[in-house]
Order: sequence, then C-alpha cells, then structure tokens
Amino acid sequence: MAVHYHHPRGHFLSRQSRQSRQSRQSRQSGQSGRSGRLARRLTQLYGGLVLYGASSALLVRSGLGLEPWNVLHQGLAEHTGLSMGVVLTVVGAVVLLLWIPLRQRPGLGTVSNVLVIGAAMDATLSIVPDAHGWTLRIAAMVAGIVLNGAATGLYIAARFGPGPRDGLMTGLNRRTGLSVRLVRTAVEITVVVTGFALGGTVGLGTLLYAVSIGPLAQVFLRAFAVPPAPDGSTVVAAGQPRRAILRR
Repeated sequence: MAVHYHHPRGHFLSRQSRQSRQSRQSRQSGQSGRSGRLARRLTQLYGGLVLYGASSALLVRSGLGLEPWNVLHQGLAEHTGLSMGVVLTVVGAVVLLLWIPLRQRPGLGTVSNVLVIGAAMDATLSIVPDAHGWTLRIAAMVAGIVLNGAATGLYIAARFGPGPRDGLMTGLNRRTGLSVRLVRTAVEITVVVTGFALGGTVGLGTLLYAVSIGPLAQVFLRAFAVPPAPDGSTVVAAGQPRRAILRR
C-alpha cells in the first residue's frame, strides 16, 4: 500500500497563501467601500449646494419672502447692480474672512459653498421667470422651502465642513460662550432688518422658512445619512443637526 506523506510545511504555505488572498480581498473591498462612500459624499455635497441655490431662486421668484441671509443679499443687489448670486458669493467670502480671528478652519464644503450656491442661484434665476398669480407664487414658495430643506440634508450629511455663515455662528458661540440659538437669532435678525431696509423681500415665505427649515432638515438629514463605514461608524453630520442648518 502506497503511503502519501504531506509535509507540514506544505500545509503551512497553503494556509498562509489563503490568508494572504483573503487579506488582499479584504483590503480591496475596504478600499472599494471607501471610494464608494467618498463618491456619494461628493455627490451629496455638490448636489446639495446646487439644489440650495436653485431652491433659493424659487423663493425669489415667488415674491413672498426670502430666507434671512438672502433678504440681505437681495437688498445689496438692489443697490449695487450686481446679481444676487454674485452678492451671495461676495458676502460669503467676506464672512469667511471673519473666520480668521475666530480660528475656524474651512473645509472643502466651506469653500465650495461660497463658489457654487451663488452660481446655481443665478443660473436658475436666468431660466425661471417670476411667478404670477397666488397659486403659482405659493407653489414656488412651498417648493423652494421643501427643496431647501432637502438641500440642507444633502449638504450637511456629506460632512465636508460648514458653510461660511454657519461657521461664523459656531465660532461666535465658542468665543463668546453664548448659545448657538442666541447667536443665530441675533445675527439673522440683524441681516433681515438690514436687508429689509435695503429693499430685500420679507414676507410669508420668510416666516414659513424660519419655522419649517429645522424640522425639514432633520427629516432629510436622516434620509441622506451616508451608510456605515466598515468599522461600524456612521457618516452623518457632525455635531447637533439643528446647529448645522444652513441659513443663506
């Protein structure tokens, strides 16, 4: 009877080879997963920013009132002859400079916010006419607010850094010790009053935006949360979502 002898070294090398293949496959799978999540986050970031600009343009076309910062942007546009999108971009850049004494660090989302939203707003305003009649005006207002909430969820859940105006508020919160809500309220009342004095539109849309954007953002933040990473952590908006809500 023939006896087949298998050297232990052969078993060891075979097992080592299998483990090596499994390790390579695991690394490749992890890299693929990270690439997929990064692609999704970037898509959410820029999709959210474009949608934010477009939804803000719908509020402009409704003529029923704008979100706080856009009241200021519209008022400045009236007096400078610049488009609202250009004013939004310039104001965003100026606000970003205020981060320096507050020691805030911008991210990709911060810089992209300054560059993309204004361009998206102007592009939308160039193709969407003013709404006429109460039905169309209310429809434009409601669509603008809801889409703005969706844009907020997309942008924040991407986790690429806050917008310049949000960073200003969180920076003031950290430096002064005042609550984010108090700082936000004070800043937004200031920009609304200033914008209104310059000719910006304040109305029903402004009020509805103020009371609904928080709940809408909460819903869309959950809807657009990035799936868990391999280590079990979940990519969601950093900090409290209510504190991260965009207000242009």
